[in-house]
Amino acid sequence: MNTAQLKDRVVDKIYGINDEDYLNAITKILDTSYPARQIYHLNGKQKLRIELGRRQISEGDHISNEELEKEEDKWLNE
Repeated sequence: MNTAQLKDRVVDKIYGINDEDYLNAITKILDTSYPARQIYHLNGKQKLRIELGRRQISEGDHISNEELEKEEDKWLNE
């Protein structure tokens, strides 16, 4: 069964439910599992910071998470 068929099946089952508590529970599950897609509007300063970060990554000016954790451990144990 493909995704479209599964969606149709779920919708059909939901239309057959008349229990308000049950429908509220389903809504809560869907809201916490798949929140509405948010569109973020960035200001000029935020856009510049993102561009700076992208430039640093493309120039190799970054470290891996593993390297960062090693540095943190070293610093915390000093």
